[in-house]
Amino acid sequence: MITITFPANNIKEREYTLSVIFEDFLKIPYQLTMGNSSDTQTTIELENRETIIIKDHFFSNFPKELTYLKKENIPRNIEYFSHQLLDKPLPVLFGQPKMDKSTIHIDIFATIFFMLSRWEEYVEKRRDEHGRFIHTNSLAYRFDFLERPIVNEYIEFLWEILKQHGCKEQRKQREFSLLVTHDVDEILRYPNFTKVIKGMLGDIIYRKNPLLPFRTLYTYGAIKSKKIKDPYDTFDEIMDLSDEYNIKSYFFFMSGGTSRYDNRYSIYETKTKEIIDNIKARWHGVGFHPSYNAYNNPQQFKLEKESLEHIYNAPIKYGREHYLRFEVPTTWQIWEDNNLEWCSNLAYAKRDGFRTGCCYPYHVFNILTREKLNLIERPLIMMEVTFMEQFNNYHKIEKKIDYYMQTIKKYNGEFVLLWHNATLKEHELKKYAPLYKETIVKYKQLAKA
Repeated sequence: MITITFPANNIKEREYTLSVIFEDFLKIPYQLTMGNSSDTQTTIELENRETIIIKDHFFSNFPKELTYLKKENIPRNIEYFSHQLLDKPLPVLFGQPKMDKSTIHIDIFATIFFMLSRWEEYVEKRRDEHGRFIHTNSLAYRFDFLERPIVNEYIEFLWEILKQHGCKEQRKQREFSLLVTHDVDEILRYPNFTKVIKGMLGDIIYRKNPLLPFRTLYTYGAIKSKKIKDPYDTFDEIMDLSDEYNIKSYFFFMSGGTSRYDNRYSIYETKTKEIIDNIKARWHGVGFHPSYNAYNNPQQFKLEKESLEHIYNAPIKYGREHYLRFEVPTTWQIWEDNNLEWCSNLAYAKRDGFRTGCCYPYHVFNILTREKLNLIERPLIMMEVTFMEQFNNYHKIEKKIDYYMQTIKKYNGEFVLLWHNATLKEHELKKYAPLYKETIVKYKQLAKA
């Protein structure tokens, strides 16, 4: 068993970071001892008495609890560290890009805490039109490492150093995995004739096609006569494909709301109940998609979750926020307080990349209560609409999917995919629908390799 001695300040933050590294990620036994509050390094002692020193360049500067939570403490510049154990230079957020024998001058722990806790998003108050943290304000975007899972890179570097110094522990064996999720924002394209009229107007005004209104009207008639399914009713199609490739689809349903972005269907409608019962009967997952304003409203969140559980007739254990609205640490704490097991909220709605710098599930941390939560974040890697709007090109999206698949495969991580049920048949976006199956096929090929 390795022994880790760390400075006696910011204790909970340090303990959390070490637990994520050594319990969640590496899963190797360790014991903690506390040094002095004036110490400026963390020492890892192996069973063979070899020691590795990791210099502390962040928390020791803020001995009083929570005083690090200021915007000016976000790094203003970064350097890069090259080493024979690294495929490419590693971004150094805190510390110096050097290593002397067994002393690492990069503050690995502060860097991992920075990326996973998202305290950067708490101190940076600028938001977009939906109240979301803006990707262009992130350190990762500004210094061009958003497309790199730097937490995983740091973990691998640390592990190689441990092995070089004689660590005999066996780390957790991971498998490259795919988590397929579907936010159910809408169930039907044409739930009533009013939507048909709006669709026909859109055909004329936005799509500028004089023939499309007639096709829309014909489609509605065929749906009403039960000759075809509504375009957004793709649930069986999705589950059939998942069954074919032996994967599980997770469908996240809305159950209320107070804004114009909500209430596109009701979970109490017969059609919705039939869909949920069908998903349940086919052994796929039913999860929670809180309404637009529930991400920081505990009462609204609880009411909606209980409504969904009433229809589902079982506890709901996972889901994702509507519009990817998320507030550190409020949103995580609301999910924790409502006994949810995992969420998949952390991606940017308008930019691809690793928002947490990580492609592993991990326990989250409330930076204000300073507590490690039971809730697990499964970082979202790809939301199809983000890729479609950002690249607007089928082959560019293919290449991006391949890049993220290959990168996550390298670390035996988890590729979390979000593909809305409606997007498969949405008029402007359905041209990208074949990419959905391609992504699943690509995963299966890589998993076998």
